[in-house]
Amino acid sequence: MENLKETLKQQIIEALSLEDMTPADIADDIALFGDGLGLDSIDALELIVLMERNYGIKLKDPAEGREILKSVNTMAAYIAAHRTK
Repeated sequence: MENLKETLKQQIIEALSLEDMTPADIADDIALFGDGLGLDSIDALELIVLMERNYGIKLKDPAEGREILKSVNTMAAYIAAHRTK
């Protein structure tokens, strides 16, 4: 799971063009949106595309997506349980 979290952090940095960040800058449990990392709705779409492209996971329910995309921990747990790639 730790390897998945590190990979996911790197993918988030690349997908969102966060050039001034490193995986070490993103805590596993920090909120990705709002007061945490400060991502917005456009970033959420990018994360949804990332999950589909890299892990074969399609998020269709917005309410479910909000829960899954809360933090690196929640994303990694969902990916570990549902990945098809």
